[in-house]
Amino acid sequence: MAAEAPIWSPTADDVARARLTQFLHDLQARGVVPANVADAHALQRWSVAYPEAFWAEVWRAADIVADGDGTSGRPWRAVLERGDVMRPPHQGSNGWEGPRWFTGARLNFAEHLLRRSDDGVALVAWNEQGAQQRLTYGDLTGRVAQCAAALEALGVGAGDRVVGWMPNLPETVIVMLAAASRGATWSSCSPDFGTKGVLERFGQIAPTVLVAADGYRYAGKRMDCLLRLREIEAALPSLKAVWVVPYLSPAPALDGLARAERFDEVLAQHGHATTPQFVRLPFDHPLYILYSSGTTGLPKCMVHGAGGTLLQHWKELALHTDLAADDVLFYFTTCGWMMWNWLVSGLALGATVVLYDGAPLAPDPTILWRMAEAEGITVFGTSAKYLAMLEKEGVVPREVADLAGLRTILSTGSPLAASSYDFVRQAVGSRVRVSSISGGTDIVSCFALGDPTGPVHRGELQMRGLGMAVDVVDDTGRPVRGAPGELVCTRPFPSMPVAFWNDPEGALYRAAYFEAIPGVWRHGDWAEITVHDGLVIHGRSDATLNPGGVRIGTAEIYRQVEQISEVLESLVVEQTIGEAAGTDSRVVLFVRLREGEALTDALQSAIRTRIREHTSPHHVPKVIVAVPDIPRTLSGKITELAVRDVLHGRPVKNVDALANPEALAHFRDRPELRG
Repeated sequence: MAAEAPIWSPTADDVARARLTQFLHDLQARGVVPANVADAHALQRWSVAYPEAFWAEVWRAADIVADGDGTSGRPWRAVLERGDVMRPPHQGSNGWEGPRWFTGARLNFAEHLLRRSDDGVALVAWNEQGAQQRLTYGDLTGRVAQCAAALEALGVGAGDRVVGWMPNLPETVIVMLAAASRGATWSSCSPDFGTKGVLERFGQIAPTVLVAADGYRYAGKRMDCLLRLREIEAALPSLKAVWVVPYLSPAPALDGLARAERFDEVLAQHGHATTPQFVRLPFDHPLYILYSSGTTGLPKCMVHGAGGTLLQHWKELALHTDLAADDVLFYFTTCGWMMWNWLVSGLALGATVVLYDGAPLAPDPTILWRMAEAEGITVFGTSAKYLAMLEKEGVVPREVADLAGLRTILSTGSPLAASSYDFVRQAVGSRVRVSSISGGTDIVSCFALGDPTGPVHRGELQMRGLGMAVDVVDDTGRPVRGAPGELVCTRPFPSMPVAFWNDPEGALYRAAYFEAIPGVWRHGDWAEITVHDGLVIHGRSDATLNPGGVRIGTAEIYRQVEQISEVLESLVVEQTIGEAAGTDSRVVLFVRLREGEALTDALQSAIRTRIREHTSPHHVPKVIVAVPDIPRTLSGKITELAVRDVLHGRPVKNVDALANPEALAHFRDRPELRG
């Protein structure tokens, strides 16, 4: 990619004040890094070359509190054991295999998120009707103590699973922290998951306690959850208790729920508890169970350790995001997406965390920005799709809200188009840094993200994560520059899953990341390292197109098509044609148009012309088809693979993993795609 002038650059004061700068200066002053490690990219290279030294310094900077049986005043015996080869950590026939971090150290995740217990604001909760709750750190600590006492009364402790089928509410955070304080493992789904989707996840892990709301609101509609909750409770015999949060009604009807109590009444029964008792457990003790999308079969259950999650999130929030105790952090997410776990970790920095439950654009497309003004949000997180839709709808945030305090916009979920960088600059503010980040549920964190001390270039993620040996390789496994390839990680990192659930020998784990390219983690993204040492994500590698033997990332096409004003969103796949499989193939583009627009010959010509002029002739679709809706997963990501299966007459393995499975009908038996 050709070099171009940055769209944003930090001022000298920005650089001097940044936590990343302070971290680097401290390492230099103590002689940990040489003087020529003078910026974020040099620090990244050093951190990959010396991972044990780097992660020990993150531990020090984060002021981790731990017990242990280490030496020299440290709680750990070793920062990293068996880290020479990338492989799934598991108990093998020859003993423990794979990397293990900070062995001997014992800590508690919740203890670090509740180190403040004063009257500073910890959580603010909004929904479509405006502000709903505000909890100080003292309030939050007290409620976590009460909830932990209730869990203790049920005998819940290390090894048990506590789950939430919840909207994005303070009660969700309270139960998660209470479970973590006792060493239990937390897992969650958002309430838009149907009964089957919930049971495909929670049914695998046999939870002891389930917390659920009586319902939720979305786009102005009230959605009752109690009928589905009865089905879920009946199908989970491991449950000892079901706690129901009154959200739609102050007194929800609990008839038909044999083990249910109202959550507010549960807390009241343990009002005597004021301070949580934090159980310190091994660094890799299971904290979270997260799930794959489930679009190709039963969702995989990824177990993430407390220590790795804590260190990785602290690094990303403090050093890459520049978050501090006087910041207000918001990310638009549900409890079914790993960004919820990431958001809540903002408490470990002492920041105020803003939760939002509801639709981002309906019934009012300005609500998130009015919330940003009201709460003084300094770091605003969202999806690339949301920013693109704002631009399409003509919403100019700086005209509807005073955003003087906003410093950074984070974006993830899909590649952020270069035009969206321009949109943020023009419609939000020229001094707002756009930080596109990329990682995933697999690592409960990021492989690439921001640098508050360096320039931002249109369409690029600023840098690879500190301590993350991220590279891009070709089909032979060799590193490539200036061309797209597979995104890989070549050395262990602390937030690798500690296990997959019910995978004692690591077979599922190996198949997910380590079999395609032996010895490295293959993440499944099609990416490119730029001349600025930044990163561009071109799409998922399993959805890349290969017309005429030229491999193309789907995001390359989306970036162009969605600049066409008539197009709201698009989806592109490769269709095999001919009598024999693999005889020939063509690129097929589906577009969802604005209301009142039609897919005329002129519009098709405009789409093809833009793609040809801004990419290459290989990218130009042979067929363009208009559809009224595009299928997406429950976490909001479009699903090219499901559409590809429909086009080729193959069954979609798990339609329950889709938020709108009815949309698949728009792609089936299309006359435009015959022959």
